Amino acid sequence: MRFSLKDGSIPFLTTKKLAWKTCLKELLWFISGDTNNKTLLDQNVHIWDGNSTRDFLDKAGLSHYPEHILGPIYGFQWRNFNASYDCNNGIPLNKGIDQLQYIINQLKNPSTRNSRRLILTAWNPQQLDQMAIPPCHVLCQFFVKNGNNLCCSMYQRSVDVALGHPFNVASYSFLTHLIAHHCDLIPDEFVYFYGNAHLYNDHLEIIKEQLERKPYNFPTIQIRHKYEDISDYKIDDFEILNYKCHLPIKMNMIA
Repeated sequence: MRFSLKDGSIPFLTTKKLAWKTCLKELLWFISGDTNNKTLLDQNVHIWDGNSTRDFLDKAGLSHYPEHILGPIYGFQWRNFNASYDCNNGIPLNKGIDQLQYIINQLKNPSTRNSRRLILTAWNPQQLDQMAIPPCHVLCQFFVKNGNNLCCSMYQRSVDVALGHPFNVASYSFLTHLIAHHCDLIPDEFVYFYGNAHLYNDHLEIIKEQLERKPYNFPTIQIRHKYEDISDYKIDDFEILNYKCHLPIKMNMIA
């Protein structure tokens, strides 16, 4: 799937309301490298609640983890790839590879921004058994075309079409807009690949209802400030304009 990000466009689902602030808060949490669900709970974000309970962690073989500690998942790998993980506090014990900062440094330099090696991966086979769940969106690649137009392609190994798919598209489109803004580039396109796409039986009739709804045009995004450190961006720095959508549709997450 290809989504244009030109002229500030951001591909939010319009046939039902997308909880875009929740999506953005999770992305900023990834960018910070945090792996403690309490940080999200403090912001009224409950995406990771089911994967951080005592019962879930015990069944995942992580009974030595305190509740809410999720292991070296997405943000940890983005900012501290393969660092040793302190399961008591959810922080790195030593410095790993900061993949995200490497990409930013390359993009800010005109002599390196055309690299074909701007890869951000969350899939670390050495640490999969330390994660509450292995990553679903496993890898993205940034690419600059025509001198200063930033594109991002993302591969997802497994996607829940009804619930996860809209969030994943929005999240990586947010990320592309943010990195373009941060590196003085022009956001151009988000390209989405996925391997196993699944639609649960419990969602089937609801999706049929949703498909009857006529889509609206995508909204646009503005990012108000620019910081030296990409970890300094906050939810209030982002403004979404002209988001017209249908009413929310309630669907339960299937384990």
